[in-house]
Amino acid sequence: MIIILTIHFTSLKSKVMKTIILTLAITFGFISTHSFAQDQDKKLKHQAEIKQLNDSIEYELLVFDSGFETFLAQLPYSMEFYSADYYKNWNIRYVTEWNIRALNPARFGTFYENQIDYQSNVDYGLELNFKLYHYFLYIEEKYGIHLVQRK
Repeated sequence: MIIILTIHFTSLKSKVMKTIILTLAITFGFISTHSFAQDQDKKLKHQAEIKQLNDSIEYELLVFDSGFETFLAQLPYSMEFYSADYYKNWNIRYVTEWNIRALNPARFGTFYENQIDYQSNVDYGLELNFKLYHYFLYIEEKYGIHLVQRK
């Protein structure tokens, strides 16, 4: 945020006033900018996005939460532990519930700020399905939010 403040002073007595006002304006500008940046960081904290990288069939999962990569690195098993179909079937259920909640902020709050564009007829591959599946497990563990009933 940029604040432009124009003040015209006509007397010498106003130098003190000018200094006070400019100091307040600069302080306000800094606080507003800092607050805006913190708000943006909070908004990005728990969002995920699936992005097509180019015209070929290649996708990437973007997770805007710094703890997620650490969570993935600490898993006690490899990506191949389950099949891509296993991850995909769970992801369909998770994404469906996530998107329902994203569309109903009055009922579920603003945690689910954006929908996740996951299409069940698209082959996203093992890596993306693995990461998306574990994103939902991460949300469950970190925030205590259970999107689907697991038995």
